[in-house]
Amino acid sequence: MNKTRREYLKRIHVVLDYIEKHLDTNLSLERLSQKAHYSPYHFHRVFSTVIGENLNAYIIRKRVERISAILLVEQNAPLKDLAYTYGFNSDNSFSRAFKKYYGISPTQFKLEGKKLLSNIGIAPFSSEKYLCEMDNIKQWITMNAKITVQELPEIKLAGISHIGDFDKIGAMYQRLTAWGHKKEVLPTSGFKAITIYHDNPNVTQTSKLRFSTCITISGAIKPEEEIRPFTIQKGYYAVGQFEISATEIPKAWQSMCIWVIENGYEFRDGNYFESYYNDHSTHPEQKFILDICIPLERPDNIKSDETHKTSLDYHQLIDYMKTLRGFFYKAYETHFKLGNLYLGHPEYSYFSLTTASLKKLKLKFVIILNHNTMGFSICLSGQNKGIRKTYWEMFKGSDWDTYRLAESIDDSLSIIDHTIIENPNFDNKEGLTAHIETEALKFIKNITAIFE
Repeated sequence: MNKTRREYLKRIHVVLDYIEKHLDTNLSLERLSQKAHYSPYHFHRVFSTVIGENLNAYIIRKRVERISAILLVEQNAPLKDLAYTYGFNSDNSFSRAFKKYYGISPTQFKLEGKKLLSNIGIAPFSSEKYLCEMDNIKQWITMNAKITVQELPEIKLAGISHIGDFDKIGAMYQRLTAWGHKKEVLPTSGFKAITIYHDNPNVTQTSKLRFSTCITISGAIKPEEEIRPFTIQKGYYAVGQFEISATEIPKAWQSMCIWVIENGYEFRDGNYFESYYNDHSTHPEQKFILDICIPLERPDNIKSDETHKTSLDYHQLIDYMKTLRGFFYKAYETHFKLGNLYLGHPEYSYFSLTTASLKKLKLKFVIILNHNTMGFSICLSGQNKGIRKTYWEMFKGSDWDTYRLAESIDDSLSIIDHTIIENPNFDNKEGLTAHIETEALKFIKNITAIFE
C-alpha cells in the first residue's frame, strides 16, 4: 500500500469512528470533511474511493442498520421516533431508505424482520426452527465453550482498520507486529492480538463489515499512516473461551449472544472483540484458541460464582509459567533437562523436566498449571502412551500409595501426581515459586528413589 493511500485510510477511519458515535446528530459534509482535514470536495472524492460508496449513502445505510438493530431487540420501539432520532425528515424518506436496503418496509421488518433477513445473507427465521436451534446451540456451548462474566481492565492498543475481506487479517497483524518491534512499544509481558468489530453482522453485509486488527502496546502512541491508537474501556464483559476452527467462529459469536440473553444480562455499548491465544497455523488441527468478549451493563444481581475475576489473565499466567521454567533452568540446569513450555490448550499449560537416569527409562516429570482452578501440580509422565501404560500398571499392581495414581492413562498425561498448591498467591510470585520448588523437588526425590 502506498503512502498516500495509507494517509487516506488514516483520515477516513477517524471520520468513520465519528459517524458511528454520532448517528443521531447532524453529519454534514462540512463537519466530516473538517474531521478528515480535507476540503469538502476533496473529502467526498476520497471517501467514495476508499469506502466504495458515497458519503450520504454510507450515513443512510449506517442509520438504517442502527434502527434495524434496535428493532431486532425492541419490536415495540416507535418507528416515527426512531426515524426522527436518526435524521430522517419524513416517514416516506425513512421508508424508502429502509426498503432500498432491506427490500421490505420498516413496518414489515418489525413484524417479521428476522424471518426476512435472508435478504442480506442471514438464514430465514421461524419460531420452531429458533427453538430447535436454541437447544442445539446450548449443547454446542456446553461442548465447546467456557463462558464467564469478567470485569476487564482498560486495554491500550495500536490497530489498523479495514472493511470486508477478512483474508487480509494475517498480513495486517504482521505489519502491526513489525511496527511494534521497530517502535519498541510492545509490552514485555501480557501481549495480546485483538480484533475489534465495529458493525453488527446481523444487520450489516459481510462485505461492508468494518473491523480493526490490534495489538497491545506498553505506552501512548500517535497516529502514524494507517496505524492509530485504540482503547477498550474497563468494564464487565461476557468472555467465552473457545478452541474452534475458522468456520465455527460465526457460530461462537451467535452462541455468545444467546448465552447473554438466556442468562439475563444486558448488552452495553462498547467494543465487541476477539482476543487470540495462538497462531492457528501451528495448531495440530488448525484451530483458533480465542476469547470472544461482549460488553455488558454492570451485573447487579448475579450469583457470586458467575463472576470470574482473577488477578492474572491467560497471557499473564503464561508469563508466570515462563518465569517459573526459567527459574528451574537457572537453578537446576546441571540436574535436569527441561522441555519447552506447552501452550496448546486454553485450560492448562506445563513444562517437563527429567534426570539423566529417568530419561533412559523414557520418563519425565511435568509441572502443570490448571487455568480453571489456578492450581499447580506435578506428575510423573512418560514419552508416550505406551510408556505411561507400562509404568502405570506397575504402580497399580503394587502396594505403593505415597502419591495419587491416575485413574486411567487413556486421556491422562499423568502416571502418578501430586497437588503442589490449590490457591496460589500470584501477588507474591517469589514466595509462590519457592513453594512450588520445595514441593516439586520433594516429589521428584521420592519418585526417583523408587527407580534407583
